[in-house]
Amino acid sequence: MQRALSFSTVVALLIVIVCAEVRAGTGSAEAAGLIPAAARRDAMALALTNADGKAIRLSDHRGKVVLLDFWATWCTGCKVEIPWFMEFQRKYEPQGLRPLGVALDETGWEAVRPYLKEHPISYPVLVGDATAIAKQYNIGALPMTILIDRRGRIAQTHVGMVDKAAFEKDLSQLLHEK
Repeated sequence: MQRALSFSTVVALLIVIVCAEVRAGTGSAEAAGLIPAAARRDAMALALTNADGKAIRLSDHRGKVVLLDFWATWCTGCKVEIPWFMEFQRKYEPQGLRPLGVALDETGWEAVRPYLKEHPISYPVLVGDATAIAKQYNIGALPMTILIDRRGRIAQTHVGMVDKAAFEKDLSQLLHEK
């Protein structure tokens, strides 16, 4: 008897494939500069809890440029990017940058807590339900990084590993928008 694959299984398989491509150097980041301000759409509402159980909402950060990073503990490309994002936090937080990490590990905090103990991340890390968030944010692969402007609108989406220099240039440009 043939069984249909669940949505979460399909998402997990796609994520594994893209992370393997990034590790092999065959993946590509999807993004070409910032979306013009007039064409940006509002980011979907997001409310998740951090490791302490405190609710963190995306809307709490209105007025800041948000670097929203969807990642997982097993994703090689994600592990490469996280130190870059911590570097950007140190450099640009005074200008209004707020990184937020959303771990999409299937076992949630069970996988993420030990990872954070060994690999501390300086910005808030939240855990989300991979299936629900994948649908909400149209995530087909990890890593996926979204830049959100100070008005809460999506200014850029990267699927796959970002190019650090190009991403930083776009981030800096977004921070200087009025």
